[in-house]
Amino acid sequence: MAKLKVTQIGSPIRRAPNQEKNLIGLGLNKLHRSREHTDTPEVRGMIAKVAHLVKVEELA
Repeated sequence: MAKLKVTQIGSPIRRAPNQEKNLIGLGLNKLHRSREHTDTPEVRGMIAKVAHLVKVEELA
């Protein structure tokens, strides 16, 4: 399966609680931290909720 590298570029301060929980679910809690995830519909949905707070790169 394809892999995604998700990097947090925005702060969850003053955001909706569900957006902060999505960042925690993605394994992100501080700026400029990165995590690799498999490309699944569940992960894509979480990324869509916080697209303005993260940068996504596809890994080969």
